[in-house]
Amino acid sequence: MSSDEDEVVRKPRNDDMRKRALRNGNAGKKKKVVKKKKKLANENLQGASGGYAWEDEIKRSWDLVAVEDEGDMATLVASIVEARKKRAAKSDVTPYQRGIIRTLILTIDSSEAMLEKDLRPNRHAMIIQQAIDFVHEFFDQNPISQMGIVTMRNGLAQLVSQVSGNPQDHIDALKSIRKQEPKGNPSLQNALEMARGLLLPVPAHCTREVLIVFGSLSSNDPGDIHQTIASLVQEQIRVKVLGLSAEVAICKELCKQTNMGDTSFYQVLLDETHLKKLFDEAVTPLPVNKINRGFTLVKMGFPTRIFEEQPTFCACHAKLIYGGYFCPNCNSKVCSLPTVCPCCDLMLILSTHLARSFHHLMPLKTFVEVPAAESFPTENCYSCQMKFPIIKSQKSNQMLTSSRYRCEECKNDYCIDCDVFIHESLHTCPGCESKATII
Repeated sequence: MSSDEDEVVRKPRNDDMRKRALRNGNAGKKKKVVKKKKKLANENLQGASGGYAWEDEIKRSWDLVAVEDEGDMATLVASIVEARKKRAAKSDVTPYQRGIIRTLILTIDSSEAMLEKDLRPNRHAMIIQQAIDFVHEFFDQNPISQMGIVTMRNGLAQLVSQVSGNPQDHIDALKSIRKQEPKGNPSLQNALEMARGLLLPVPAHCTREVLIVFGSLSSNDPGDIHQTIASLVQEQIRVKVLGLSAEVAICKELCKQTNMGDTSFYQVLLDETHLKKLFDEAVTPLPVNKINRGFTLVKMGFPTRIFEEQPTFCACHAKLIYGGYFCPNCNSKVCSLPTVCPCCDLMLILSTHLARSFHHLMPLKTFVEVPAAESFPTENCYSCQMKFPIIKSQKSNQMLTSSRYRCEECKNDYCIDCDVFIHESLHTCPGCESKATII
C-alpha cells in the first residue's frame, strides 16, 4: 500500500469531524442543563436562614393574620363571633299565614355521586347526619306535622320510613341506611312518583311538600319527567331541592313549576355551614299562596292519657301496651301523640303541640342592639343573669359594642347568646311573659 493511500485512511473525513463536534457540543449543553437543575434544586432546599428549608422555623397560617389598630386579637375574634351570632338571631318576623300542619317527604340521593369526599368523610355520611339533625329540629318546631323518607339508589326509589309523626321512627330508619353503600344512578322521576303516592291520601288542610337532597348531575328516568312535574303541580305539591354539585336544569325547572315560578327553592350548597343553613330554612313552614289555600277551621281531637291494669291492643301498631291515648271520636287507642287516628282519620294532638306551632304565625320581633355608652341601667343579662362582656379598643379605650340587645316591648336587655336562644328555640320573650297581667 502506498503512502498516499495510508494518508487517506489515517485522515478523518470532514463529515466525521462535524459529527464529533456536534456530539461534543450536545454533551456540553446537557452538562450545563444538569448543573443548572442541581443548582435550582439546591436553591429550593435552602431556607430563609441559609440552611435547609426543613431547618427553618415553622410558619403557621394563623401567624400571618394582621390585627387592626383598633384592638388586639381577642377583641377581633370576639367581634367576629358576635357578628355571626347577630346574623343567626335575625330572622323574618313578618307575620304570614302559614300551613303549620305539614306533610313532608324527605328524599335523599344514595347514588355513586354521594361517595365524593368534598364533604367529610363523604357526602353520604354527612347528609345522613344532617338529615338526623333535621328530623329532630323539624318535629321540635312542627310538632303537629308528619314526615316520610325516600332514597334514590341504583335507579330506583326506595321507601325508608312511612309517613308518620314519630321522629324516633325516622331517626332509626336513617341510622339503618347509614351503613348502605351508595350505588348506581339516581332516578328523580321514580322518587317524585313515590313521593306523590305517599302524599295523595293527605287531607286538603295539610301542606304537601317534598325536600330533595340531590348530589348527582343527571337523572336516569324511565319516562317523561315533565309529565310527573305537571301532575305534581296539579296536586298542589311543592318541591324544594338542595343540590350538592352544580346546578341541574331539570331540578331548577322542577322547583320553578311547583312553586309558582319561584326559583329560590333550588339552592346549591357552598360548604357544610351553608348546608346546615339550608336544612334550617326547610324547618320553617311555607307561607300560604294560591296553590295551598288556607282553611278556617280544622277538626282535631285532644285525647287524655289513660292508665290500664291489663294490656290491650293499640290501633296504630296492633301491639299489647299498658294504657295510651283514646280517640274522643271513635274511642280507639293509640300509643303516642301527635298522630292521626287509624280508624276515623281524626288528628289527635295535645294543647302544647298547638302552642309550639303558633310561633310560626306570630314570630317574635327582633331585639334592637343598644348603642355603646359610658354607663347602662343594668350590668347583667335579664335572662341568664351573666355580666355583659366589655369589648374595648386598646388604642382609644372606647367601647366597640354594648353587647346588649333590647326587647322593644318590655325594655329588658339580653346578651347575644340569650338573644339567639330566644329567637331560635324559645320563641317567646321571658321579660314579656313575666309581666303581671290584669284579669
